[in-house]
Amino acid sequence: MEAEAGGLEELTDEEMAALGKEELVRRLRREEAARLAALVQRGRLMQEVNRQLQGHLGEIRELKQLNRRLQAENRELRDLCCFLDSERQRGRRAARQWQLFGTQASRAVREDLGGCWQKLAELEGRQEELLRENLALKELCLALGEEWGPRGGPGGAGGAGAAPTPPDLALPPCGPRDLGDGSSSTGSVGSPDQLPLACSPDD
Repeated sequence: MEAEAGGLEELTDEEMAALGKEELVRRLRREEAARLAALVQRGRLMQEVNRQLQGHLGEIRELKQLNRRLQAENRELRDLCCFLDSERQRGRRAARQWQLFGTQASRAVREDLGGCWQKLAELEGRQEELLRENLALKELCLALGEEWGPRGGPGGAGGAGAAPTPPDLALPPCGPRDLGDGSSSTGSVGSPDQLPLACSPDD
């Protein structure tokens, strides 16, 4: 039984000679069948290994493609980072320039405002001076109107023989005066013949 359990390669020459021809053929065929089964199993294993190798090769190709794509994305991201960094530096320089420009513009605006306020103060002073001059001229015109109204003419006493001046012939105050001889004086209020009248507030 132990001899039948082992293979032919385990038997010695004496044991093989002791076996019969049929037993040797039977054992030989059994071993050939076992070897064929082992070969078939080995072939299946090789096919499985080849299939796994093909799968691994496919995964390796996919990983290579993924690696190339990631490298390309990495280059793009690196270029983008460099571009953004340059833009950031440019933005910082522009911000400093705008800050300097804003400071200069603010200083210029303050100076312009100072000049404008000064000019405004000067204009207000001139306006007040013009108002005072206008008030003085108005008072002068009123004084001249009062002088010409009741007297009827320069130096006239308005007696019984003097005819009153019609209202429609009276000239407006501060205008050219009719001297009574048919000619009109072209002198203004500040003319030499009217200067004593304009400068004498008691008349």
